[in-house]
Formats: sequence, C-alpha cells, structure tokens
Amino acid sequence: MHLSRDVVLLISHSGDFFTIDRVAEALAKKGAQPFRLDTDKFPLEIQLAAHFDKSKSYHTIEYNNHSISTEQVQAVWTRRIWEPQLGQELALKFREACVRESKATLDGFWDSLKEARWVDSLERISYANNKLRQLRIASEVGFVIPQTLVTNKAQAAREFFHQVKGKMVSKLLTALSYSMEANSSFFMYTTTVKEEDLQDAESLRYCPMVFQEQIPKQQELRVVYVNGNVFVGALNADMYAAAKADWRKPGIEVGAWQHHQLPDEVVHRLQAFMGKFGLSFGSLDFILTPSGEYVFLEINPVGEWGMLEKDLDLPISDAIADALISKKA
Repeated sequence: MHLSRDVVLLISHSGDFFTIDRVAEALAKKGAQPFRLDTDKFPLEIQLAAHFDKSKSYHTIEYNNHSISTEQVQAVWTRRIWEPQLGQELALKFREACVRESKATLDGFWDSLKEARWVDSLERISYANNKLRQLRIASEVGFVIPQTLVTNKAQAAREFFHQVKGKMVSKLLTALSYSMEANSSFFMYTTTVKEEDLQDAESLRYCPMVFQEQIPKQQELRVVYVNGNVFVGALNADMYAAAKADWRKPGIEVGAWQHHQLPDEVVHRLQAFMGKFGLSFGSLDFILTPSGEYVFLEINPVGEWGMLEKDLDLPISDAIADALISKKA
C-alpha cells in the first residue's frame, strides 16, 4: 500500500507504546498521515532504497505493507532510535559490520529528510544532550542550579562531599544503552552518595561521574515544553522516602501526579533556555524547594511525558501533533 497524502514520520522502536499511539491518533485527527518507523526492525523487516542520479535523489522505505518516499514526508518526530535487532542466525563476526552499515544507511535516510520539519533534529538533540552544556545555559538564562562537580579524581569527589556537608548525589553524563538498563540501575539513576561509597572511589579514573549537592525537596516537577506550550506535573517528595534521590527508579510507587503552574518568571527563563538550544520539545526536571525556589536539574530532549497525559489529561500529544504540522518554521 502506497501512502499518497502528506506523511509525518514517527521514529521509534517496536516496544514503544502509548505516547507514540497518542501522537499518531492526534495527527490522524488533524488530517495528516502518520507513518511509524521502528528503527530496531531495520534491516530485517524494513526495506530501504536510496536513489541518486545527476538531477535528484530520494529514498523509499517499506514497512508493515506500507511504502513512502522522502518526497512525501512533511515532518519527522524523533521519539527513539534503537540499534538493529539482528537474528541469532547471523554469525557474531558479521554482526558489528551489519549494525554499522545499517546505522550508516539510516543516517543517510535522515539526511534525505532535511527539508522536512523536525521535532527535533538529530543535531539539536545531540547538542542539547550534553548535561554540562545544559547547566551552563541554564545558569546563563537565570535558572538556579545545584552545586556540581564532574570529575574522575577520587580526592576531588571526597572534598566536594565535605563541601556540601555530606548531602550529595551522583549520576552519569550520558544514558546507558537500553540493553544495559535492566542490570545497571545504580548507574542509570540519580543515587545518594554516602561517605563509605567514596572510600574506594579510585575507579573514578576509569569513568568520570557527576556529583551534585542534594537539593531539599518539597515537590519534584516534570516540565514538558512543546513549541511554546508548557505542561507540568508535580510529585510531593515527602510522600516518597525511597525516591529521595530519583523518583524514576523502578519499583518506587510515586503515586498520582498533580497539576502545577510555574511562575511567569520561570516560564520566561524556560522559553529562553529552549531558544538557546533551538528545540521545539523538551522534558525537564526541576525541584521545588521548601523555601519556594525552583532548581533546574536537567533536560531530556526526547524525554518521557506519557504519565502526565495519562494521569492529568494534559494534551501533550495534541501539542506535539500541532508542532509537527505547523506551517511556521
């Protein structure tokens, strides 16, 4: 089946659900044609062909009995990009080369869509993913940020621990691959650091880590920005003793999200922050302290928001659909 109408490409993976379904439904209601591309299914279940000649170039892609060409794609939603799932029948000695070639081919496909509207482009997402850059720009636009140390020096980590009076958390600068998630929760999530954890910290020389002062919490906020619209969910931190460091850890019952309205000055700083990165979308974490201060933690340019739409009925998928089909550049 060939799709003839303007297509909005939804880049994701085969295990994705709810958020991608809601965005696809919102697009269809607005008259657009969503085309879901599960990146882990390339190359085994997705067929791609790139055509080049002197006058023009275009790609065609086939998946789930549908085919599109790049000329049909008006917009692209970057949700997730996963590595290929290659069958067990493929010898290990060929696997690395096949993965590399598949990713390079997809990179060429993304490049062929440069005239489409992206929410957001891979270049901007990559630029915004650097947590040190996030902290620098957050500070520049006037956000309060935690005292932070990034180091591979054990002694520096110990000194920082005493500087923040033993109230310290640790985290990584980058996300681990999804294949490591099940066994690596210590590294995936923000973790409270005790003094004994630093006694044998020489392993830092292999892998620098982020250390931050632990901010007192009244509420934890997930703030979703979509093309100028701001959606906020709040959790009362004192209800979740186990979640003092990170409510995202599996097995923690965080309860129902609550509605929350940011002060105008925080919204203005948020708009300036997103403008610096050129992003249409971002999922941000803040802490509201008992004294009423909003402290910026980080932004995930492809972060989660489904729980806010589900629990609070916030129209985030509708806003993403609007951003994708908007005529504004």
